[in-house]
Amino acid sequence: MQKRALLFIVIVLYLIFFIIPWEMNIKIQAIAALMIIQILWVGKVFPLAYSSLLVILLFSFHFFSYEETLTYLGSDVVWLLFSTFILSNALIDTGLANRMSLSILKLSRGASRTLLPISFASVFVISILVPSNVGKASLISSVLDSLIKSLGAIQNAKNLAKSLFIGITYLVPIAGAFIATGASSTIYAYSLFAQHGTTIHFLNWIYIFGVPIIIFAIFLWILFLFMYPPEAINREYLLTLIEEEIHKLGKMSRNEKKMLWIIGFTLLLWMTQDIHGYSIPLIGLLGACLTMLPGIGIWEWNQAKKSVNWDIILFFASTLMVSGMLIDTGTINWLSKYLNVLIDSQSPFVIVLILVLITSLLRIMFVNVLGFLAIMLPLAFTLGDTLSGVSALLLAKAVFLAGIPGFFFITQSPVHLISYSYGYFTERELFRVGVIASLVWVGIICLAFWVFW
Repeated sequence: MQKRALLFIVIVLYLIFFIIPWEMNIKIQAIAALMIIQILWVGKVFPLAYSSLLVILLFSFHFFSYEETLTYLGSDVVWLLFSTFILSNALIDTGLANRMSLSILKLSRGASRTLLPISFASVFVISILVPSNVGKASLISSVLDSLIKSLGAIQNAKNLAKSLFIGITYLVPIAGAFIATGASSTIYAYSLFAQHGTTIHFLNWIYIFGVPIIIFAIFLWILFLFMYPPEAINREYLLTLIEEEIHKLGKMSRNEKKMLWIIGFTLLLWMTQDIHGYSIPLIGLLGACLTMLPGIGIWEWNQAKKSVNWDIILFFASTLMVSGMLIDTGTINWLSKYLNVLIDSQSPFVIVLILVLITSLLRIMFVNVLGFLAIMLPLAFTLGDTLSGVSALLLAKAVFLAGIPGFFFITQSPVHLISYSYGYFTERELFRVGVIASLVWVGIICLAFWVFW
């Protein structure tokens, strides 16, 4: 019933702003199109892929030519997303990602206080290897769930479980921004920075965004130590549990070894981009193709193609179209002028603080990070071009980091739903931690702008 009501609203909006023959400012039409798109996506009126196809039709009939619309589907970052699906699923299917996460957890040596920061470290390592937030969340959650259940059989570990799973909820999306290929939203941000004349190389990206992200992870660890002090756990028993999980995987298989070489070679090319000059999307496609190369690869195309989420590919391309539409119609310039009036007289630090707070508050209303950033990042770039005292690039960096995490509700991303589904924390506990964590995150972003960037 709710979907029918939302569909009725979409049809009415379309008839009023696009079909009825009266004079209509294209900026007003762009706002109406944005409303229609968000209703379709957020309301899940149709499956994501079909809604994205409707967006393509809407843009082709009213904003671009059909040929112009199709160019977004052929964008290099769309193919980078395609490549990361194949690479990440190859790592998971071979069992290499699971083995590596357990091996990292073993570094805790069975100490409950050390297990939390080590699990955080595993999120960062897996982010480099598995460029999918949902994939990372599913993998790490299943590993930790197995450990917590085994511990629960002999002693209470509720506080440790809360800290681990709420920590995953926050860190998986944030760690997705740690590298340029860490998540679909990060790939989008990378493409937008490049479009505005700022190509940030692979290692530079880690340096620019990694420092504030790691600082936040440290603060989050300290916060959990105070809010949910981990129970004293028998170190030998916990270490034995981790070793047993590794033992279940058996010896490293041939495919795991192959995948280790492939991902290592791909990462090496990404890290040496300054030397050879090949783009991140091109290297990503090379790595994906190596996983299917006879004698070297670990599977065939018929298996690999099943790992590609074509719904997300279409959705990703349609978000690029949304950004292009808002920019080409002048809607972003129009919106930035009104925002400019409010903040132009402020100091650069206050400007960033206001925009970061606005972004963080608006993020509550958006389930999909990618769709949200498709609006906020072009706005940040345009606003930065018109303001004095603060560059567009710095403003976009701050908005990018502010727009990624959802601190308050389980409905703010699929990652939240995955970690919440294991039942180790309540919505109230997530909100309670989120209030403090969000303030810390805003402070770190502003500090990064003022001191680091």
